[in-house]
Amino acid sequence: MALLVSEWGAMHAWAIATAAVVSAGCALVGTLLVVRRMSLVGDAISHAVLPGIVLAVLAGGRPGGVLVLVGAVAAGLLTVWLTQFLSTQGGLSEDAGTGVVFTTLFALGVVIVTAAASRIDLDPTCVLYGVLELVPFDTVEIASVNVPRAMLTATVVFLLLASAAWLTWKTQVLTAFDPDAARAVGVPVGFVTTGLMAATALATVASFEAVGAILVVAMLVVPASAAELLVHRLHHMAFVAIALAVAGAVIGYMAAWYFNTSAAGMMAVVLGLEYLVAAVVAPDDGILSRVVRRLGLAWRVLCEDRLAAMWRAEEAAAIQPATASTDAPASTTSQVRSRGFSQQLALRWLAFSGRIAAVNGGWKLLVQGREEAGVIVRSHRLWEAWLGRHADLPLDHLHPPAEWVEHHLGASVRNRIEADVGRQVSDPHGRTIPPESEVKGEVEA
Repeated sequence: MALLVSEWGAMHAWAIATAAVVSAGCALVGTLLVVRRMSLVGDAISHAVLPGIVLAVLAGGRPGGVLVLVGAVAAGLLTVWLTQFLSTQGGLSEDAGTGVVFTTLFALGVVIVTAAASRIDLDPTCVLYGVLELVPFDTVEIASVNVPRAMLTATVVFLLLASAAWLTWKTQVLTAFDPDAARAVGVPVGFVTTGLMAATALATVASFEAVGAILVVAMLVVPASAAELLVHRLHHMAFVAIALAVAGAVIGYMAAWYFNTSAAGMMAVVLGLEYLVAAVVAPDDGILSRVVRRLGLAWRVLCEDRLAAMWRAEEAAAIQPATASTDAPASTTSQVRSRGFSQQLALRWLAFSGRIAAVNGGWKLLVQGREEAGVIVRSHRLWEAWLGRHADLPLDHLHPPAEWVEHHLGASVRNRIEADVGRQVSDPHGRTIPPESEVKGEVEA
């Protein structure tokens, strides 16, 4: 019994290891495909290698063998050549040519597999979805250890791909991000692209037995796309993509065993979930970071508006207590308090951060708060002055655009606007523009 359990565990371990190595190779190649915006080409090659594989098997090769690798690479390069030929000679756009070539070749491969099913050891279903669960049963003996043939092939291919990437990394980076500069310094961009297509074909063939011709697209594209969201340097992206691919393979296989479903399909589902998580938590472009930035901006604007309203109220009271400011509605302390919970929260935060203080049932600007409020008022009135000079707008139409822009002008921009309007000391409404010397520092809310 213990022996059976041990053998059962070893079989699953080999299947998981094979899936991990296959996924790592695809993720490495997929990184370059994604940054070069050639994911569709990778999709095309992963499908179009099928007739090359089938013909190689008919010629006496076996899945995972050298002859099959050669046939797949030849089919992949033929796909690239036919796509370029249709684009240059046939007048088709590149994406349309790619679609025509890969669907035709893939369909041709399926037809050959179906027609020659009695003479080759290939099943159409396995061609499409792989047979990862059966990988441990086809083994070769290495140093008295029975190693799955697919694992051996995947390992050799991954080592070849990793070595090629390490030797040509700088060339790959230059070609990916600035092909014109690469051509200018003598880099054979076309040859580099052809090499990448050959690498894609190799990765596809190594994945063929494990995940099939359809789901290998997920291995090529999804981990690299998720990594691109998380990091911004190409070598970091490659490592993260490989880590995500391996994690997706392991978790997907275990989930497939638990739910008694397709291992390859579950691995693709897990990779899709990884991408969704990356899209949410990505530090710069993720959904969560964008929400946080928007909330932060809204909070900053709310606090700045409260400070500016108090500054204008103090200005109006000092000039003429009964007259409201013309560049914004008058805001007394009682009015500010009546505007809702968010306004109250902003006032409490400004008091806690030392920018305002409660005095006699109202609020008073402190030194830091007055400086920050002056920045907003200065920005607002300078922009109104600029609009009054350069835009044909009535006076009562100057306030709304200035109210939006006032939160986004830095000191250098304010000084440039001041110079452009002739360093005038008042806005079109006749209100004094606070000088820069009185509004030290930028607003932090």
